[in-house]
Amino acid sequence: MSEPQSFYDAVGGADTFHRLIAAFYRGVAADPELRPMYPEEDLGPAEVRFRMFLEQYWGGPRTYSEQRGHPRLRMRHHPFAVTPSARDRWLGHMRAALDEIALSPERDEEIWKYMVMAAHSMVNTDEPTYPGAIDVSENQS
Repeated sequence: MSEPQSFYDAVGGADTFHRLIAAFYRGVAADPELRPMYPEEDLGPAEVRFRMFLEQYWGGPRTYSEQRGHPRLRMRHHPFAVTPSARDRWLGHMRAALDEIALSPERDEEIWKYMVMAAHSMVNTDEPTYPGAIDVSENQS
């Protein structure tokens, strides 16, 4: 018996992940809320890191771990204020990217469920308040 085919191989391997992440970052590059979360002038390095991570996660090459070690996603995202709004914008760009590459419905559903779960787990702060708002939590003793 042969080993079951990985998700990575079943969806077309490196070419599919390149197309997915390129489409995703085109959306991020034009997003005024998300773009500032990427401090590098060029989004290229972030694109490469995210693509390598997803390729490894879905059964492709282990390049991400070989170059960067354990993913530690929450730790790596901790310096950034990932709000529910940012999560939703991120998911909007990912949904558009997935629609663009047009995976089979079953594979699309599989990767989309993961993206939603991962995006929700990255939220690390509430929405910022408007200027001059009173933070009632500071006044409680």
